Amino acid sequence: MRIAILGPAWPYRGGIAAFNERLARQYQAEGHEVEIITFTLQYPSFLFPGKTQFSEEPAPEGLEISRRINSVNPFSWLRVGRYLRRRRPDLIVTPFWLPFMAPCFGTILRCAKRKGCRRVAILHNLIPHEHRIGDRQFASYFIRSNDAFITLSRSVLEDIDQFDPKRKRPRVYSPHPIYDHYGQTLTTGEARKAIGLREEGRYVLFFGFIREYKGLDLLLSAMADERLEQMGVKLIVAGEFYGDPKPYMEQLRSLDLGSRVVMHTEFIPDHEVNRYFCAADIVAQPYKSATQSGVSQIAYNFEKPMLVTNVGGLPEIVPDGKAGFVVAPDAQHIANALVRFYKEDWNDRLTEGVRDEKKRYLWDSFTAAIAGLLK
Repeated sequence: MRIAILGPAWPYRGGIAAFNERLARQYQAEGHEVEIITFTLQYPSFLFPGKTQFSEEPAPEGLEISRRINSVNPFSWLRVGRYLRRRRPDLIVTPFWLPFMAPCFGTILRCAKRKGCRRVAILHNLIPHEHRIGDRQFASYFIRSNDAFITLSRSVLEDIDQFDPKRKRPRVYSPHPIYDHYGQTLTTGEARKAIGLREEGRYVLFFGFIREYKGLDLLLSAMADERLEQMGVKLIVAGEFYGDPKPYMEQLRSLDLGSRVVMHTEFIPDHEVNRYFCAADIVAQPYKSATQSGVSQIAYNFEKPMLVTNVGGLPEIVPDGKAGFVVAPDAQHIANALVRFYKEDWNDRLTEGVRDEKKRYLWDSFTAAIAGLLK
């Protein structure tokens, strides 16, 4: 098949870009012709919460990536739609994670529509964690621009009914595949040395963009538990603030956590991701709301147990007591689970469970699910 993927890719950075590039490689491995069509402008700078939208990594080898989309210029949307009609792809795959992108992607897909071309949306999120006026109208516009949907969590699969209640368009759930492109697995000592830590000790990892809904404040409160302090448990926070850092800094001071929390609050480039996961004993995702998370799939790749909260699709991905612990989004429950992990020496048991569970999250299973939609 000839396949077009719309959305973020190099030179843009982030989880959606990583997903699109990895999906393109899977399709190439299956013998398909793939082009990723990405942005000339993704977000206007005043709307972007981080320091930069751009990657410092070299361009990925072997991928055809063309920069054509301006997210705020309707003339660009029409040009890209006409370009796709000329290219005549058999399949257009479009990720959706933010209603802001709905007018852009929805218009392109409408313009690109022709006989013999199927338009499949990958719904990372449908109803955003941080609500804004117009979200539902934009999401509805995007939904009506597609022929079928694949979701990464069951909760998002159910959300589609709000926009397509008569189920006119097919949809399927297929979990987020493993992110297996972040380098080799390092020994714990190698990884800790690479990020400036002592080789001995107990470390919990919080990884990824820091946003209010991700619950870092809950994890910091949990870390103040006397039992964790007595055990010598420390926290690594690795990721860029996508919001005001002051509340977290004040919380660190008020809880006197300065010596027990390692703050690496800058964007972590791809070639350093393995260092942080391999340095940790357990990966914590104390989210207050969620659909699914690519962080879980990096943890699976590096065979790290996880602590997640029972929100959205996270419990689907991390079976409680097998690949990690599932707890309420509450500081006390998070602290209790971490104490249990270290006190009862759950590391080996959960690591075995992670190795078994990761077999479920293969990229060929994901592309097979899309192929099923096309039938």
